[in-house]
Amino acid sequence: MGRDGDDEDALRWEGDEDATLAPGWKRVGEPTTPGDAAGDGDDEATDAAASTSADGTPAGPQIGSAELVLLGVFGGVFLLYTLGWILTVLRVTNTATDPVGQFMFALGLALAVIAPAMWFAVAFALTRGQVPLRFTWLAVGAVVLLPVPFVAGVTV
Repeated sequence: MGRDGDDEDALRWEGDEDATLAPGWKRVGEPTTPGDAAGDGDDEATDAAASTSADGTPAGPQIGSAELVLLGVFGGVFLLYTLGWILTVLRVTNTATDPVGQFMFALGLALAVIAPAMWFAVAFALTRGQVPLRFTWLAVGAVVLLPVPFVAGVTV
């Protein structure tokens, strides 16, 4: 049985025969416009275009390995703090007798539970691009938001 032209077309991609590519390399990504021809010496414009995100805003610098590890450690600490505050809230009883006091006590407990997650999110969002300041605020949060009743073993 002989080979048809359609069978051969199924095994190839459009642009495989591009003579401008090195042997063994294949074209990937979006096609370039005629004004963006490769080899025109305008690498800075190409780098600037590549550093923009999909919505057109400039992309920030890539996160480093040490920063990523520290963010993971602080994220885990704040997650454990949230768990500690949840366990504390489940152990503490509301002794207030009036409705306003009961509401305020419940509100304080709810805010205590969400405070570690909010601190991490706000510190991460407001210190974009300022790595030392970000980790300073995360370290302050790790001290301030320690669930002392859980650590001390308060059950009342």
